[in-house]
Amino acid sequence: MNKRTAKGLGILLAAGLAAGLAGCASADPGASAAPTPATSLSGEITVFAAASLKATFTELVEQFEAANPGTTVTLNFAGSADLVTQIIEGAPADVFASADLNNMTKLTDQDLVDGEPIDFATNVLEIAVPPTNPAGIATFADLAEPGVKLVVCAPEVPCGAATVKVADAAGVALSPVSEESSVTDVLGKVTSGEADAGLVYITDVIAAGDAVEGVEFAESSEAVNSYPIAALTASEAGDLAQAFIEFVTSEAGQSVLAAAGFGQP
Repeated sequence: MNKRTAKGLGILLAAGLAAGLAGCASADPGASAAPTPATSLSGEITVFAAASLKATFTELVEQFEAANPGTTVTLNFAGSADLVTQIIEGAPADVFASADLNNMTKLTDQDLVDGEPIDFATNVLEIAVPPTNPAGIATFADLAEPGVKLVVCAPEVPCGAATVKVADAAGVALSPVSEESSVTDVLGKVTSGEADAGLVYITDVIAAGDAVEGVEFAESSEAVNSYPIAALTASEAGDLAQAFIEFVTSEAGQSVLAAAGFGQP
């Protein structure tokens, strides 16, 4: 769209010219309209995304592909740390969406990120328990009670790092029976009855529906995870990768994320 403004230096002539240009601009139905999804995009990209983004990114990809016929977006979900390892080892990926800043920094430090990462969401921890809450978990401190079978994410995973930060701030010593590589694995142990409680994100509790109950705790505010997204330098479909990132950060994308329980960046 041509946004140049005519600036004539004549007196009456300039005024007439400006008025004429204004009339033409108002006659253009697209002059003031909001940008619409690109229809000329085509090709394929692969998006590596944190496990906690599975439901939202699946929905976002469906909307993106519908708005851009001729495009295909393949999703690969895992713990952010595992995805970083895959990318560093050469796994083909065009976009990376991390559940924390630290794992994205590992890629930027190795010049594997094209441009500056953009924060697109935030998330906080919540305690997930089976519907019957067999251990009677009501507070964060309850997770340290003898006999409680607690499952958490490993420290190198974003939800695990957040767990360590919250526990340190609360002065609570946790003794989990297992440490998992992703929030989905933690949630799986809770829904299967193998654990009395698991520390996952609030978005995971919402996505699980009736399979679990969520127990909020004030200490969760000590560790708010920011989610960054970026195109990768190895991508051969830079325009399409950037278009997908713009969609995630658009009003439509943010609406999907908010409905899933994610906070604003």
